[in-house]
Amino acid sequence: MDLAHDTLVWFSKSFGLFYLLALSTGVVVYAYWPRNKGLFDQAAKSILQGEDKPWL
Repeated sequence: MDLAHDTLVWFSKSFGLFYLLALSTGVVVYAYWPRNKGLFDQAAKSILQGEDKPWL
């Protein structure tokens, strides 16, 4: 079985496309999963909880 360069390039581009699509879909599903809402809300507010007060 002789694989030409064009065939390998086509396969690698197709594999890369489907890999990135699957990865992007996984990230979006993780970000919008209802169970993770509390974690993201806590992370958004955590930077403000330890804020220093002015010297008055």
